[in-house]
Amino acid sequence: MTEEKQLTQEEKDDQMINAAFEKLLNDYISSRHRKKVDLITKAFNFARQAHKGVRRLSGEPYIMHPIAVAQIACGEVGLGSTSICAALLHDVVEDTDYTVEDIENIFGAKIAQIVDGLTKISGGIFGEQASAQAENFKKLLLTMSDDIRVIIIKICDRLHNMRTLDSQPANKQYKIAGETLYIYAPLANRLGLNKIKTELENLSFKFEHPDAYAKIEAKLKQTREDRDELFSQFTSPIESALQQMGIKYEIKERVKTPYSIWNKMQHKHVSFEEIYDILAVRIIFTPNNREDEVNECFKIYVAISKIYKSHPDRLRDWLSQPKANGYQALHVTLMSKTGQWIEVQIRSDRMNEIAEQGFAAHWKYKDGVGEEYTEDENELNEWLRTIKEILDDPQPDAMDFLDTIKLNLFASEIFVFTPKGEIRTLPAGCTALDFAFSIHTFLGSHCIGAKVNHKLVPLSYKLQSGDQVEILTSKSQHVNPAWISFVSTAKAKAKIQAILRRDNREMQREGEDILTKFLNKNGFEPTVAIINKLAEYHEYSKRTEFLQALGEKIVLLGEKDIDELNGKNKENDGNSGWRKFVPFVGKKKKEETTKQELFVIPDKFNRKKPIYISEENINKFKFMGCCHPIPGDDALGYINNKNQIEIHKRACPVADKLKTSYGNRIIDIKWDMHKRLYFDATIRISGIDRLGMLNEITQVISSQMSVNIHKVLITCEEGIFEGTIEMRVHDREDVRAIMENLKKIQDIKEISEIM
Repeated sequence: MTEEKQLTQEEKDDQMINAAFEKLLNDYISSRHRKKVDLITKAFNFARQAHKGVRRLSGEPYIMHPIAVAQIACGEVGLGSTSICAALLHDVVEDTDYTVEDIENIFGAKIAQIVDGLTKISGGIFGEQASAQAENFKKLLLTMSDDIRVIIIKICDRLHNMRTLDSQPANKQYKIAGETLYIYAPLANRLGLNKIKTELENLSFKFEHPDAYAKIEAKLKQTREDRDELFSQFTSPIESALQQMGIKYEIKERVKTPYSIWNKMQHKHVSFEEIYDILAVRIIFTPNNREDEVNECFKIYVAISKIYKSHPDRLRDWLSQPKANGYQALHVTLMSKTGQWIEVQIRSDRMNEIAEQGFAAHWKYKDGVGEEYTEDENELNEWLRTIKEILDDPQPDAMDFLDTIKLNLFASEIFVFTPKGEIRTLPAGCTALDFAFSIHTFLGSHCIGAKVNHKLVPLSYKLQSGDQVEILTSKSQHVNPAWISFVSTAKAKAKIQAILRRDNREMQREGEDILTKFLNKNGFEPTVAIINKLAEYHEYSKRTEFLQALGEKIVLLGEKDIDELNGKNKENDGNSGWRKFVPFVGKKKKEETTKQELFVIPDKFNRKKPIYISEENINKFKFMGCCHPIPGDDALGYINNKNQIEIHKRACPVADKLKTSYGNRIIDIKWDMHKRLYFDATIRISGIDRLGMLNEITQVISSQMSVNIHKVLITCEEGIFEGTIEMRVHDREDVRAIMENLKKIQDIKEISEIM
């Protein structure tokens, strides 16, 4: 009986695998790529044989994953046979005994190169240490600059992993979701894979904040009828106008995703009801003549702005100067008859495909339908070149490296002009110094100021789109450490850090020479132990910092140092250096150190299970000040170097980096609190001032809710008040209840949580 059952299970598996592969083939055959069905079938059979008998955590045969990745690459990104084969084979080298050489012999060099690139970065972006993970990321970027398809397939792989993340334990979900938001969504955005970027963000949000996701989804469902009504009212006069013009068009509604709604709620401190751009309208037309599509966009704009008044400051023209990820469209904001501003995006069918599928769609509209990656994707190559430059300067800190790359992934662009009128694309928010470094490192490192539109400005001046910039230099100028704080582009940051590191090394060498001469003169050997002893005496935690201070003449060596080495300096309660002159600093009372012991992770600790925090054990964990988590927050734990557990909010920026770098040290946290302890929480309020307003606010908080007010700061100007209230609450639920009750007070207009 069991054999029969097994047979039917195998038959079922085979049916499922064959059906999935057939769908992939049909999608490929209906695309415009060369029809290399034999090659794809060969890759499928090879991968199927290699993964035979292996199952995923979800229980399905492993081969379903490579087929799904190939399906995304073919159907959703529009890649061709080389990429589909590489996607089918992407786990073969990593998970089986086959090598890259085997793949090259059977499928050729190109597919083997992509599979090799995918294998190198297979650990995802995580390793045991952050440096290992950054190395992985560097590999990803290096292989990407050889063949962009590596990263596109990697993004498809990540998308399928995110779609099937349900089968993973919670700590794994946070790690993978955090990493997706931190790296893969920005990469997809940069490559113009807008549809995939949106789905990755939404899935990450769903796994990290399931309750918030469910609430926003429910509210979107509730308000759907109103939106549909508004959409049909708004678009019917537009449709009539387009029909009269004889344009082949399609009008779609674009509804803001749960993730971007939540993001706006967090950053702008507004409620769901206060977000007015949930609905946007997209007009997609097919031009009669490809060359004329830009003019047609403007014709449509003129026609619809006769129907509705347009917002003068909100015309966005990405037609003549597309975004760096290839995005082209004309965005206008119109006032509807119901008194709401509605954004309308006008694009041709070609622009729409590029917006959805990114660079892959470019190939489709080239004359030859060859699938090889062509070299005229200028913007993309420019970006890859920047990344190569950053990779050329090794950065010691992995997280700095990630941040540096990320800077260039998500920024929106501005366009500035050189003195000769050449146009340069730079990330928004960049300074005159960023512009100097974008042209040449020498120009940046010797820059003393700039002229923007013929007016003299400092290096930190933020450029606007359309500025004309001339850089002023001086040979005597040197890179200043303060520059790091105001430059914003990855290239400038990387170059400044590299130059500073080089200068620091020279200073350290000088310091070493001074120290060696001093020690030799006084009959000491310059050993590591002696240098460390002196560094500690001068209150430097790192030897390199001490040597640099010597080189810069901040520290001068003398008799006291000799006494320290000979052990003649009296023990002075740890009050060495300047502390000995300030009587109350450095003398910590003994009692303070007898704090409750923190929980330390034992060797055989199951990281898949959540940790429950209750009144009894709450003091055993470290609550981090970066995000100030309190009971009721979506939280996670991070196992630090001392094996203690730090508690962060899941949305905390520090936690984002930890999830990306130290993913395997993340654990799930659940609250088991019973409203016995108190925690600090702060809310911000603003509204119209009137007599008795403060009294009403304190009545609601103290009398109705029985909550202790800790501190109130309120300022009033011209009849408008705003301020913050610090309270002692049991949990996040208390804060929400207080906010709901405060909203009922007349004349309070805005309420938001700060922490």
